Amino acid sequence: MQRRFAFLTVCVFVCTVFAAAQQAPRKSPPASAECKLPDGKTIKSDYSSPRMNGRKIFGGLVPFGEVWRTGANEATTFVTDTPVTIGGKEVPAGSYTLFTVPNADKWTLIVNKKTGEWGIPYKWESEELFRTDMKVEKLSSPMENFTIVFHQHGNACMMHFQWETTNAWAEIAEKK
Repeated sequence: MQRRFAFLTVCVFVCTVFAAAQQAPRKSPPASAECKLPDGKTIKSDYSSPRMNGRKIFGGLVPFGEVWRTGANEATTFVTDTPVTIGGKEVPAGSYTLFTVPNADKWTLIVNKKTGEWGIPYKWESEELFRTDMKVEKLSSPMENFTIVFHQHGNACMMHFQWETTNAWAEIAEKK
């Protein structure tokens, strides 16, 4: 009887520890951003938001000229319920994964048809829908958390990737 009680106690303890470990907060918590187009259609992005924590980000932690999963943890998703254009290139309604190639003066956005991947190392060139240039500018003050934000601009949404002192952005417009 005591042996069963001890075994049961150990099982409960192990399950409790395992459950607590599963609930531990991530260092790069999940985040999302959404933009509503004028006709009510939506564009949404889910990503993980790493922190600077005193590190040099672009040209350091995130090397220039290499594919970056654009966030942390799982690759960043992009979902649109209507056909759109990004940088003038067509994106059918659906779910995609976003990657970028950061450089000091220009970024490249990669829209990939492969979803549900970790993202690193990048090995899905054959699954790319397209690559397009993003504009880059300096932020007036450092951004501690990597953030994706959409700003409605007329009939389009501007998708901004902001971190450290960098703001990279591309225009997304509903395809008419």
